[in-house]
Amino acid sequence: MTSLGMGRGQAMPDADKQAANFQRVREAHQVEVAEDYVELIADLIEATGEARAADIARRLGVSHPTVVKAIGRLQRDGLVESLPYRSVFLTESGRAMAERSKRRHEVVLGFLKALGVADETAERDAEGIEHHVSDETLSAFERFISDSR
Repeated sequence: MTSLGMGRGQAMPDADKQAANFQRVREAHQVEVAEDYVELIADLIEATGEARAADIARRLGVSHPTVVKAIGRLQRDGLVESLPYRSVFLTESGRAMAERSKRRHEVVLGFLKALGVADETAERDAEGIEHHVSDETLSAFERFISDSR
């Protein structure tokens, strides 16, 4: 094996398939930030009645200017509504994205727990996996959870 994990004589993956896989991951990264924000905004509104930029920044562990910049992008994408010095609110599209993201998180979390992963580890790992798992794999996770009950 070489340091890259390919043994001598082992064929490289098809270039088009490999490129498509990397493209899917890049697209997932772009959506990941939006999903994290809208899911957190929905949770804050549900828990406290409002989502303020300062609270979002604290919970995401980022600076206030980073949140303001992200909220601007979310507004341009039609996911949130916000006025200066006011709370952030989800649009219908933002609520739909938050619900999808929350559902994906719950399925991945349930799958990891069904495998026997400790709660804290499962929660941490689900946060990253939920954004990258395909619908096909998510359905397989759901079947696995149902079968293991």
